[in-house]
Amino acid sequence: MRVVIAEDNVLLAEGLQLLLGRAGMEVAATVAGEEEFVRAVDEHRPDVTIVDVRLPPAFRHEGVRAALTARRARPGLPVLVLSQYVEMMYATRLLSDGRGAIGYLLKDRVGRVEEFVRALRHVATGGTVMDPEVVAQLLAHRRDDPVDALSPREREVLALMAEGCDNTAIGRRLHIVESSVNKHVGNVFAKLGLSAADAGGHRRVLAVLAYLDNQRRHPPA
Repeated sequence: MRVVIAEDNVLLAEGLQLLLGRAGMEVAATVAGEEEFVRAVDEHRPDVTIVDVRLPPAFRHEGVRAALTARRARPGLPVLVLSQYVEMMYATRLLSDGRGAIGYLLKDRVGRVEEFVRALRHVATGGTVMDPEVVAQLLAHRRDDPVDALSPREREVLALMAEGCDNTAIGRRLHIVESSVNKHVGNVFAKLGLSAADAGGHRRVLAVLAYLDNQRRHPPA
């Protein structure tokens, strides 16, 4: 598995190269800037990328902006954001295309190398991985847990949405026609209180975040 890393901290970048190499992955390039990242993705065609939120020169949101640019050029490019910060607006934008293959982990909360590598592989295969603190901040305005009101089928649909599946893929996985998927997705949005106007066009993202938050607080037995 080929990886491109955007990280300006030399020690962390070197450490990532070392641990990924031990895990059998190839680090094709390590860069420290926005434009360099976009060029590296275009040149090396990685299977997954690791991006810090804040990169030179301004150390604001260059990394996530670079990831957005790269995903426009390569839709569905797997991106794992690894940062000390939760960049609310850009995190939502990064998640909003509904293609999955997105992760957002906080550096200070990554406790075990094996868990990090597992998360990176999950993102590379189209999954979504979110630090619970990131989910909590993105859902801070939601006090209840409407996910519990979903039917078993609606929860199955939402779980597949969280894996990055579009409606066509969900239909194939559940062996149902796409019109039925559309109906279930509409019911999920309605029960989660996500109208097109209220959610600013990001209903699918917010639905997935609500599911991940529910899974965090009520893990399977």
